[in-house]
Amino acid sequence: MVKTDSILQLIGHTPMVRIQRLADPNGAELWAKVEYFNASGSVKDRIALRIIEEFERDGSLKPGGTVVEATSGNMGVGLAMVCAVRGYKSILVMFDKASDEKRRLAQAMGAEVIICPADVPADDPRSYYSVAKKIAEETPGAVLANQYHNPSNIQAHYDTTGPEIWEQTGGRIDAFVASIGTGGTITGAARYLKEKNPNIKVWAADPCGSILKAYKETGEITEGYLYLVEGIGEDMIPGALDIDMVDEIVSVSDKESFHTARQLARQEGIFGGGSTGTNMKVALDVAAAMHPDQVVVTIVPDTGERYLSKLYSDEWMRLKGMLSRELVTLRQLRQMKSQGLPNIVSAEPGLSVRGALDRMAQYNVSQLPVLDDHQNVGSLREGRLLALALEDSSALDRPVKEIMEEPFPTVEESTSVTHSVQLLLEHQGIVLSEDGEPVGFITRHDVINYTDAS
Repeated sequence: MVKTDSILQLIGHTPMVRIQRLADPNGAELWAKVEYFNASGSVKDRIALRIIEEFERDGSLKPGGTVVEATSGNMGVGLAMVCAVRGYKSILVMFDKASDEKRRLAQAMGAEVIICPADVPADDPRSYYSVAKKIAEETPGAVLANQYHNPSNIQAHYDTTGPEIWEQTGGRIDAFVASIGTGGTITGAARYLKEKNPNIKVWAADPCGSILKAYKETGEITEGYLYLVEGIGEDMIPGALDIDMVDEIVSVSDKESFHTARQLARQEGIFGGGSTGTNMKVALDVAAAMHPDQVVVTIVPDTGERYLSKLYSDEWMRLKGMLSRELVTLRQLRQMKSQGLPNIVSAEPGLSVRGALDRMAQYNVSQLPVLDDHQNVGSLREGRLLALALEDSSALDRPVKEIMEEPFPTVEESTSVTHSVQLLLEHQGIVLSEDGEPVGFITRHDVINYTDAS
């Protein structure tokens, strides 16, 4: 049982977990260093503590002072935590694509958060780099953490992350895969590991839209474009990056990153963010091309809890065009339907035809399943009910069990939308079930609406 005087003592010494189900069984061993076991939940805790300790040692940060930083979120949360423990004020400048969860976490620890646009160049006065620098210059007693160019960033990983990986693998590591944000993690860890064994190959996983791959291959600084993965990739070359420590950079799309992260959670139980998916996509490919007696290590930078409203939201993924129809289930389609409606609008066998028509009008639907003690026993169509009423007005008072038609088909709601299309071509609706009980109803119209929105 761990017992500690300060939450800050729980930074570092994070566990490594072997990837079993996703990894190619004929490839190398693949291990993930799970950095969300750090005190505030990300790899950035390591550098947040180191940078503040350096400021304290050189006297630039005094009691009651302020720490300012430009951050995509995780460094800000780490700094806010350290500042809370040490008694400093923190001002964090985040770009607008950072998840709401990260902003709220930093604020919960006492940080002041300022939001800037993400789609402006690094040297633009509106960029989060420029705004943070200006705030630090104009605030008495303030220091700029400057993670992108601070040598303490590299040193933190040289002193902790690299040695931990070497020790945890017993020196059996052939490839290291990490993404590049500020450059500190990959530079510091790779420098240590290559000193131990120069044959270790270092792969960088980089988002499509970042300029780093082109810079590594050509030495030229090109123009990047906006992408959705947070915290990694760059539109400038960070001072904390030693590109010579990287053997090869591989580009990964947002869609590949997000789907790999979701796979990792569902098949390995490791709940990481989008950058975890970026790293893991490259690591899986690297490991698959290697031999079973070799070892690959990659980084899980932070927890997926910081992206519940983004890549772990089916609705957000669908709006971004990243949830293919084959992966959308009937359950998810039901959840996408108009808010305020019951999961399943139905009729009981003893309900009158008049009551059934009223219920259809109330919920603006044209067919109803008939349920009897949680069993799907029949179906009603508005057109047929109206025709009966026009032929004989007394039919309005008859119970629907006397005039109902064959029940709609019942399908498990875990079934994909794609696999249900043929059934909906043959029937106007299908009843969704879970563990044998009706839980929803999907019509052709619902599928058409989903297709249009996609």
